[in-house]
Amino acid sequence: MTLRSLLVDFNSYFASVEQQVEPRLRGKPLGVVPMLADTTVCIAASVEAKQFGVKTGTKVGDAKKMCPGIEFVVARHELYIDFHHRAVATVDSIVPVRAVLSIDEMDCELTGRWSDPAFAMDIAVKVKAALRRDIGECLRTSIGIGPNTFIAKTASDMVKPDGLVMIQKSELPERLFDLPVRALSGVGKQMEKRLHEHNIRTVRDLAARSKDELHSVWGGIGGHIMYDRIRGEAIANRETETGSISHSSVLGPEGRNDENAFAVLNRLTQKAAMRLRKAGFYAGRMTLDLKYIDGGHWGKDMRLVDTQDTVAFLHVLEKLWSERPKRKRTILKVGMAFSDFVSEQDHTGSLFASEDRSKSLYKALDSLNVRFGKQAVYFASAHKARDRGGMHIAFNHIPDPKTDK
Repeated sequence: MTLRSLLVDFNSYFASVEQQVEPRLRGKPLGVVPMLADTTVCIAASVEAKQFGVKTGTKVGDAKKMCPGIEFVVARHELYIDFHHRAVATVDSIVPVRAVLSIDEMDCELTGRWSDPAFAMDIAVKVKAALRRDIGECLRTSIGIGPNTFIAKTASDMVKPDGLVMIQKSELPERLFDLPVRALSGVGKQMEKRLHEHNIRTVRDLAARSKDELHSVWGGIGGHIMYDRIRGEAIANRETETGSISHSSVLGPEGRNDENAFAVLNRLTQKAAMRLRKAGFYAGRMTLDLKYIDGGHWGKDMRLVDTQDTVAFLHVLEKLWSERPKRKRTILKVGMAFSDFVSEQDHTGSLFASEDRSKSLYKALDSLNVRFGKQAVYFASAHKARDRGGMHIAFNHIPDPKTDK
């Protein structure tokens, strides 16, 4: 038996949840947006909107031209998280959920007789039926079944919406030959460009290269892993650690000025610091990112002694902000990130001041914000943006409504 993974991928997840909750939106082109403004972008599009070419990242103004009659709704992230947890519980009641890959994807483990093709297909049908019954008819899924998670993911992408595709090890890698390399999970824009430079454009081209050649192309063990993945080999899951904690916010038309942009960044920094402490990390680098309405971009980072201290981060924010280009440009989006993490056990602490008092203070502040909400206690420098920087769902980060508000 070679089947090990059944991957459940919800189609147009955010938009589908909205259509499930609001029957009037069913069957209609729909865009989910961070705010109602023509200059912002769709963070999700319904199946019906995608038929007109609207997708994630499409500007609202362009979407209106591409799809006359499209409706827009402001994202409700807590709603999507609630549906996610209910969906995971439903799937897990039928087949063990091995890993939650993102807000709209989960990898399920096939063992024993369940790895038999007939049994695996039967499980997939039962999963689809249970989700329709327990979560809602609008929450359609594409399910892929394969000898490893990578192949199952690839299979789930082959038919959308509402697909069910099985790929067995005996069919590999030939079954994938006609796919462009960009269709493979983990191959982004930059890697696609690198592969094209080596005359690798399809999986057929990829499969023709040796492990050593792919090691050279990837610049490391990633090439060996891809060699095995496309052949359906079992790949041991490598432990992954949080590499960064980041937040961003699109500014509304009335708030696209320096004063508001800085206040929002201040709010995002305080929010990220709370997440950092919850995760038990200390950050050694902070990055600032600005996107302008004309399409331009500016970013800068700064090293710092690893810390969890919100005040220290706010000082770094002021320093980075002071170095932004002074040429007058309208800021559309702001973002910040912490990285270069140090774990609790590897943190040495300051040589010049005791951290015990500040740690106790932040523990109390974080507890108050969890109990009473995001505006219970905050540094006054974020007062103008106290209602901004709310909860957002990243591709592989599912927020905790208690601490990510």
